[in-house]
Amino acid sequence: MLDGVLNIYKEKGYTSHDVVAKMRGILKQKKIGHTGTLDPDAEGVLPVCLGQATRLCDMLVEHDKTYKAVMLLGTETDTQDISGRILEEKQVNCTEEQAKDCIAGYMGTYNQVPPMYSAVKVDGKKLYELARQGKEVERKARQVTIYHIGIEEIKLPRVVMTVKCSKGTYIRTLCHDIGRQLGCGGCMESLTRTQTGQFKIEDSIRLSQLENIRDEGRLKDYVIPVEEMCRAYAALYVKGEADRLLRNGNPVRLETLEQEGLLPSLPEDGTRFRMYGSGMGFLGVYEYEAKKQRLKAWKMFLS
Repeated sequence: MLDGVLNIYKEKGYTSHDVVAKMRGILKQKKIGHTGTLDPDAEGVLPVCLGQATRLCDMLVEHDKTYKAVMLLGTETDTQDISGRILEEKQVNCTEEQAKDCIAGYMGTYNQVPPMYSAVKVDGKKLYELARQGKEVERKARQVTIYHIGIEEIKLPRVVMTVKCSKGTYIRTLCHDIGRQLGCGGCMESLTRTQTGQFKIEDSIRLSQLENIRDEGRLKDYVIPVEEMCRAYAALYVKGEADRLLRNGNPVRLETLEQEGLLPSLPEDGTRFRMYGSGMGFLGVYEYEAKKQRLKAWKMFLS
């Protein structure tokens, strides 16, 4: 079984779950999970976790994302993208400068109401399931952050833009909100995710390439190991006396560390570290508990 993360290019027409299902067939293993849903009409970077790395899925979902989007002004749809049913069409009377100023105003944090056609749950039910039943429910606005919006091309009614944003941001809702503010409505015409965390589109591989890589016996050249995915955390090593505690995922005290020099001062509560046993290699990620001055298991990766 493979353990690690693959940077997959999700193509149009596939759901993120479709990608996982196809990879289970290609790689002949069941333990596979994706790290952030992309709509079927969207394409681009989709990190996929294999084996023990599936424990990292929630961590990778937290990463900031970068997208290239085409916004179509003058058209509103029920899904907020071009694939939906058209609700209203209006003349686009704003100037290019007015559109640019409006778009720039979305830089920073703003309250975004998730679309009905989304996987967000309300009272235990996914919104898209309710939407398909013709129901619309009240949704609470959620704070999202737009770190950067760069306009690559503008030729009204279309605007091509690059957006770097926080997790949970819906680009189609951003297009919808911009269109509403401009008074003409708007929707997303196309979307490509170009980066999520460390994963970039130029390094991603398509499913057809994955099959060839498998047949050539080169899968390990593309799978990023779990240990490598945790490199952002400093490494700590325990003395032999604490090996059993560490291997069982039990808390360990600071005095059991082999290299206490790595902790010149007490870390902040919740600080995470890569943990290594004496001669056992990487075993997991631990968090520091300031109140008890010890390290407790956050995620274990035992073979």
